[in-house]
This record gives sequence, C-alpha cells and structure tokens, in this order.
Amino acid sequence: MTDQLEGKVEPGDVIAGAAYSLGSMSEGRIMALAAASPPNSVDPVDIALKQGMDRGYPQIRVPDVDADDFDPATPNRRYSLTRVRAYTRASGAVEDLVVMRGEMASILEKVKVGREHGSLLKRKSNIAIHRGWRPLAVATARVDADDKLGPFRLQGFVAVSSNADRSQIDEDILTGPATWARISVWSPSLRIQHWANVALIFILSCTGFFIMEPFFSQPAYAGAASGFLMGWVRLIHFVAAFAWIVVAAARVWSAFTSSDRYLRWRAMWPLWKTEDLKNLGRTVLHYTFIRTEGPTYLGHNPLQQLTYTGVYGLCLVQMLTGFTLFALAHPTNAFWAFLATPVHIFGVPAIRLFHTIVMFLLWGFVIGHVYLVFRADTVERHGGLSAMVNGGVWVRRGTRPVDAPVIE
Repeated sequence: MTDQLEGKVEPGDVIAGAAYSLGSMSEGRIMALAAASPPNSVDPVDIALKQGMDRGYPQIRVPDVDADDFDPATPNRRYSLTRVRAYTRASGAVEDLVVMRGEMASILEKVKVGREHGSLLKRKSNIAIHRGWRPLAVATARVDADDKLGPFRLQGFVAVSSNADRSQIDEDILTGPATWARISVWSPSLRIQHWANVALIFILSCTGFFIMEPFFSQPAYAGAASGFLMGWVRLIHFVAAFAWIVVAAARVWSAFTSSDRYLRWRAMWPLWKTEDLKNLGRTVLHYTFIRTEGPTYLGHNPLQQLTYTGVYGLCLVQMLTGFTLFALAHPTNAFWAFLATPVHIFGVPAIRLFHTIVMFLLWGFVIGHVYLVFRADTVERHGGLSAMVNGGVWVRRGTRPVDAPVIE
C-alpha cells in the first residue's frame, strides 16, 4: 500500500465520495468493485476508492485483483476492465465478474439502461456534477463456466473529485429512490384496526373526560330546561366503547387465524431465544442514546412489541373497568350483576379513579408513540407514519433485518 493511501487526504488529492446504486447491488459493494485494482496501483482514482472503502465501508472487503486481470482505461477507451475472480455476492453465490469502470458517457454507449433507471441516473449524476464531482460509472458482467462473458449491467456510480467536500454529496446521493427499497409490511386489516383504535380512543377519552369533569354545559337557572347534553355524551361514550370491543375482538381473531406474520400472536412476545433478549438490550441502549444504532427490524422491534403488548393489556383492563361501571345501570340482570362485582368490593369512586388513571396512561403512550414515529421518519427515514397509510416501509438496500432476509 502506498504512503498516499495510508496518509491523510490533502486538498487537491482525488477523493471518493458516496456511491449511488440502481438497486441490484448495495452502494458499498459498488464502491468495492470500483476499487478492485492491482495492489501496487499508483493511479490516484484507485487510491481514492480504496481510501473511500476504508473510511465508509470498512466491513466490506475489496476484491483482490492480479495485474494480469486489470486492463486500465486508455484515451480511446475511457473505462477500465477488471476481472474479479471468485466474487461472493450478498446472497452467498460465488462467481467471476468483469467490472467496467469509467466515464459515464462512455459506459452508457456500451450498456443498455431502462428508461426509469436512466432518468434516476441522469438526475443523480447531474447533482454530482453540479457539486463538483465526477460520476465514475460501474457496470458488471458475469463470466460463465466456459469463460464466456455475459451482457454488462450498469450497477450505479461512485462520485470522485479532486476539489469537493465529501459531505456535500452524501445526502444527495445516498437518499435516492434506487438506493432504498419499499417493503410491504402492514396489511390493510391491521391498518384499518390501527386507525379505528386512534379514532375510538380519541372519542372515548374526550367523552370520558367530560363525564368525569363537565368542562362546558348549558347554563342552569331557575325555570330553565337542563337539556340532555350529559345523556348524549354518555351515549356516544357507550357506543364508541362497544365499537372498540368489536375492534379488539377482530384483533384477537386475526392473532390466531391470520397468515400475516406481523399479525400473529407470536409478534406480541418477541423474546423466544437469547439473541432476542440481546437485541432488546441493544434497542433500549439505542432509544436512550447510548448506542448510535440499534438492530434493524422490518416490523416492530422487541421493545415496541413488548410495549404494544403492555398497551393491549391496559386496553383490556380499561374495557373491563368500563364494563364494571356500565353494569351498575343493570342491577337486575345476572350477567351485568356479575360484572359489577368489583364495584361492591372496591366502591364506585375507586373503580372510576382507576378507569381514569388507565386513560391517562394510554395517552402517555400515545404522546410517546407519536414522538417516536416522527423521529423514525426524520432521523431513521423508516417511513413509519406513511407505513400505517400505505402499508410499506423504506429500507436501504443491503440492510440485513433481524426479522427478514437481506434487502437487495
């Protein structure tokens, strides 16, 4: 390795910024293939690409290349050709590749690109050029067992420059649609149940708070009709409560009958093996800002699953205490008289107080939940809020979720 590769990048040296992927290969692997060159190469671009790998993707190994397998670019052919032997893909498959690396226009003359990818490529490369970077295109072709070369496929490009700041290009290049994959996670039935819960909890909370402490009412004075405002509020509260029970029954039913793994009862308790417990600890450390990153889950992480299971328990308690208070209006019915038993043990004020405390606990969860959803969207770019509208989350290609296969 040369001194320049091991030393600090100085102003005027060639540096490699971010990679942009068209989707079939992660940006780290694209840069690794672009950096594949003989170990004694003194080409500034080769050195910059290897430095970029050390800086941005130290976990990915740059393939070893013999001098005989490297054909450098020439004035008449503005791209290099590199034979990478026994290359291991993300899937684990091993194959020989030929890597074409060089000027974007020259490579586009040799490689066909679809209209959709071509549009994305043009937009991203224009951003790179505008900010002082040169897009170094990367295309690959498989070499079969008979040593025959297949068609080249454009994988993306790496931004290189001798006078740009790497931070200028990272955000623009690494947030492109082709670098991220949209994965469908939440089924329509779960989304309907979620928003039904939101609406019903809001209605129940507002009407319940009014029943507890009427914050407005019709003026009462001698001879005036008192109206039936409290009666209407109680009616709305009771109707919403029974609707909430129907939603809860549907959720319980789906937990045991649905083919959707994220709806099944197992998703409510994530601690099935030692690694799950470790991931719970890592998630807690991430949420408390002790760890920079936590384990990636497509669905709910262990902390979320345990929290939601606890919330389900609170909701069940709220329904039972609500039933207990509702049963007071039907003392002659054996069923309702049985449900009213806790009132006779603890008294009406105690049950009402407990019912109110659970309401405030649920709203404490709602506030934290809304904060974390917006945090996930803005900081982690996970698409948590939109996921409960359209069912999909956005995950960077190359990510290895704990609860799903690698995202390619």
